[in-house]
Amino acid sequence: MMKIKLIRHATLWLEYGGATFLIDPMLSAQGVNPPIMNSGDDRRNPLVPLPGPVQQWLEPDAVLVTHLHQDHWDAAAVEQLSKELPVYCQEGDGERIAAQGFGRVTEIMDTGSVSVGGVTLTRTGGHHGTGEIGELMGKVSGFVFRAEGEPVLYLAGDTIWCEEVQQVIAAQTPEVIIVNAGGASFLSGGPITMNEQDVVEVCHAAPAASIIAVHMDTINHCHVTRELLKQRLEQEGLLSRVAVPLDGEWV
Repeated sequence: MMKIKLIRHATLWLEYGGATFLIDPMLSAQGVNPPIMNSGDDRRNPLVPLPGPVQQWLEPDAVLVTHLHQDHWDAAAVEQLSKELPVYCQEGDGERIAAQGFGRVTEIMDTGSVSVGGVTLTRTGGHHGTGEIGELMGKVSGFVFRAEGEPVLYLAGDTIWCEEVQQVIAAQTPEVIIVNAGGASFLSGGPITMNEQDVVEVCHAAPAASIIAVHMDTINHCHVTRELLKQRLEQEGLLSRVAVPLDGEWV
């Protein structure tokens, strides 16, 4: 039976199809990294500590990295994770992860799938912002999980609401969708992750799905807090559809 724990930000522990996945590990201690520049907030990152001893998350069956931004794959993860763990990533990121010492790296091609035990992982696209900011943010990925006896799970990754996300929902009919909210943004340009309106759009596009919103209250340029998101969802009558877990909480 699928179980998901939000560790912190986009870092998740997923039990699915008989396998355990550590997703987008950011394992740094509180405040050890500088603030994201040009964000209007000079607090150091991460803003909060891990919700428990890191050792409990260091032995998954596989690691999944949606992209290589520091808040999804950091120096602490590189240092602490066993180099023997299988690591799955988007096309183009494998060489850098291998250069960090990991010996079992598999790139999931842009239109491809891989099998991890009895679990099929299919890569999906998205937009990490719009215009020049979106171009600077580079390529990002989401993934659809399928396994016998499990709900179809769509991990959208660092994307705003866009045509690609809409197409995945229409084609894959996920039963559970994890969205990276927080409305991450800079002093200029639009959001680079989903804001409140984007989460509302996901709810409307997938009326039968359960939504889980993460990626909040941890990095200084994520300006949409859990409380702001919940207020908007309540106004829209959607709060019962969307889980907004705290760090360390199981869904």
